[in-house]
Amino acid sequence: MDEQQQNENPAASVSDPLKLLALDSDDLAVISAHLQHAQLRVSDLAYLPNESRFALCLGRYEWEHAPETPRRRRLTGLHFERVLGAQMRNLDPRIRETALELIAIGFEPGDAPSGAVILFFADDRALRLEVECIEAQMRDMGPVWEADPPPPIETGEED
Repeated sequence: MDEQQQNENPAASVSDPLKLLALDSDDLAVISAHLQHAQLRVSDLAYLPNESRFALCLGRYEWEHAPETPRRRRLTGLHFERVLGAQMRNLDPRIRETALELIAIGFEPGDAPSGAVILFFADDRALRLEVECIEAQMRDMGPVWEADPPPPIETGEED
């Protein structure tokens, strides 16, 4: 597709792989939005303490899809650098096939620039990463597949 065709159809480039970097909580919120309702298993999580890194692979829902295109998920990698420690809530790392759905990623500041990155999963599960500072990268890596849209987010508010 040439540049003129892309300018005529802005949705044409929607399927381009994303590559995002987070160096502060605002950047992290953008990554969180793109990864909302991503699917993974406990076996897709890896803490590498000797490298001060935490990495995971997810099936990211393409929120940026064009309305006329089929709903899709993509294999996406996410890694955090400068990780000092990791803790899990309601997750057993020995049960590697446990299915997870990522709801959001947040940041609790500590002594600047340190703090905790928290990955919130459905079913009251969470992963807390103590970090020297926010340094994360999200990158679409490969396969794309058709998927049902995720369920609407429950806000607890009445209509």
